Amino acid sequence: MFWKEVIGKSPGLHRFIILRTMNAHTVRRMITGIILLLLLGIPLSQQSFEIPSLEEVIKPSAQLESSSDELDKLQVKGRAPKTGYARSEFGNGWSNDLGCDTRNRILARDLTNIQVDAECKVQSGVLQDPYTGVRILFTRGETTSDDVQIDHVVALSNAWQTGAQGLTYAERVQLANDPLNLLAVDGAANEQKSDGDAATWLPSNKSFRCEYVRRQISVKQKYRLWVTSAERDAMIRILTSCK
Repeated sequence: MFWKEVIGKSPGLHRFIILRTMNAHTVRRMITGIILLLLLGIPLSQQSFEIPSLEEVIKPSAQLESSSDELDKLQVKGRAPKTGYARSEFGNGWSNDLGCDTRNRILARDLTNIQVDAECKVQSGVLQDPYTGVRILFTRGETTSDDVQIDHVVALSNAWQTGAQGLTYAERVQLANDPLNLLAVDGAANEQKSDGDAATWLPSNKSFRCEYVRRQISVKQKYRLWVTSAERDAMIRILTSCK
């Protein structure tokens, strides 16, 4: 469970301390949500608040040998017009389940030595940034929170122009909040990337490029998105260099 993973990564936190420090409204909201899921007959183990570990999401190279095969199955087309794109087409910000939003779930997954408050907000932690290879000390605050941002590995604008216009609204919300498509990264690197694809932007940390491209391919395959010719060529170049 998500809280179990958070507690395991935050030595000073214990389950009972969390429950006792939550205000009554938060506890009631969590209990109401769980009861509702049970009444609907939905197994709790299938809910999005169970975030897989980073090791589960970014699998070892030996387990991702199918990336080239997956790439071969993707359609190759030009980018569709950006007309109609808006962040709201992928949901109203981050999804929130039982009081914990996607941003804080991913921070808790990707950072170490985290401190989490009773409202499920990561207050501090350490990120070994996959895009730059730099170690970042994260502290939540008005001028510091953006030091670590949550990147959509396949940018939402790119997704919109490569097939997401044809997805349902619910599928687009899922894409925007899917842990497979999300990484906590250096804020400046994320802003530099913008909505670039593999043909226009790659992490400066070359040792991560293989995993980055594999992940993009997996996301595009999962959500039936296509690649441009230049994007496909760039992905092939990276994959051929992977061990």
